[in-house]
Amino acid sequence: MKLPPPSEPSRPLHSVFVKGGEVKDAEGEPVIIGGMVLDVHATPSMPANPRTTTPGKVYHIPGGVARNVAECMSKLGIRPYMISAMGLDMAGNLLLEYWKSAGLSMGGIQRRQDIETSVVCNVFDVKGEVAAGVASVEAIEKFLTPEWIQLFNYNISSAPVVMVDANLHPSALEASCRMAVQSDVPVWFEPVSVVKSRRVVSVVESITFASPNEDELIAMANALSCGDVFHPIHKNNRNIGCSIESLFQMLRPAIWVLLEKGIKVVIVTLGSDGVFLCSRGPPGFKKNGSKKSKLHDSSSLLYRYVNSSCPPNQFFGATEHETSSNLFAVHFPALPASVVRLTGAGDCLVGATLACISAGLDVIQSLAVGIAAAKAAVEAETNVPADYSLAKVADDARSVYSAAKMMFCRSML
Repeated sequence: MKLPPPSEPSRPLHSVFVKGGEVKDAEGEPVIIGGMVLDVHATPSMPANPRTTTPGKVYHIPGGVARNVAECMSKLGIRPYMISAMGLDMAGNLLLEYWKSAGLSMGGIQRRQDIETSVVCNVFDVKGEVAAGVASVEAIEKFLTPEWIQLFNYNISSAPVVMVDANLHPSALEASCRMAVQSDVPVWFEPVSVVKSRRVVSVVESITFASPNEDELIAMANALSCGDVFHPIHKNNRNIGCSIESLFQMLRPAIWVLLEKGIKVVIVTLGSDGVFLCSRGPPGFKKNGSKKSKLHDSSSLLYRYVNSSCPPNQFFGATEHETSSNLFAVHFPALPASVVRLTGAGDCLVGATLACISAGLDVIQSLAVGIAAAKAAVEAETNVPADYSLAKVADDARSVYSAAKMMFCRSML
């Protein structure tokens, strides 16, 4: 792949969507707030039987949604600022090994003797999917408090984007979102699980992006509707002749609830069926080329690779007549992959998308890179691949970007 010369017109430092479709330029690092978890992965070498042990492999892998997102971003050249909590124990020491080796800031990570670092144990089946799991993550809610997070108000207020994961206690979620909104910093809400996704209710009006899977989408829509209005799509309906268009129509009412309640951009992950990106009218991402970039060289490199592979504004020109009462949707296909493990795919999708947004790319370009990063994740033993080749990621993103399909629903009023 041919990289454009450095003499290209420079892009803004950070150009991201804020209230009213305006652009916010910032010099700070993207802020990631949430859990750092040690994952224990048990993978059998043959189908497991109940009430007995099975031969296989057991791995200790750094995990946690927020931590995985931050690691993915760093490996794409964007240095995030992590706000979290962990103990002075073996699990905590293992989790910080990468942070130290990568030279990432540990100033926002609270460490105390009385904290038990969060640990999740997953048992996989022979296909690489989670068969059972136990999570001990109470420390995140207990110690990642509003008081701790407020110590980093400067980092949050100067960030190009803030991501919160739903492992946070609702009061910590609210404090994080409040600080971001006060400085017009866009907020990305990562639902984490069906149960925790419902925590969206108290912060929905503060959220710019949300990234649920299908089940989390239904749970969020029901929580915001104060009842069981929506129901998960039965797998049989998905597997028997269900087109992408049909799937979109089935999910559309739930998507609209999230948008109507205030979320600006809903990104629904569909596994092997790809991703839906939805908003009320076209997403308000605009460029402002008048400011010279001050980002470090690695993020500039990410911008140049992706902008060369995925020319901007592919969809926006055709949608200028659309209004906020219309549902704007783009479907991005998944990439073929040799699946090893599925646990880190969603986190890497979010991390890579956030990295690209922080580097000044638009949301369509950014999500294409997110899908490319997710492909690399499912082909790795760890939650986040050991490294990313920007050239390979950009080439895979080009395949996704060129195959993305616009979908419209007329006025939802």
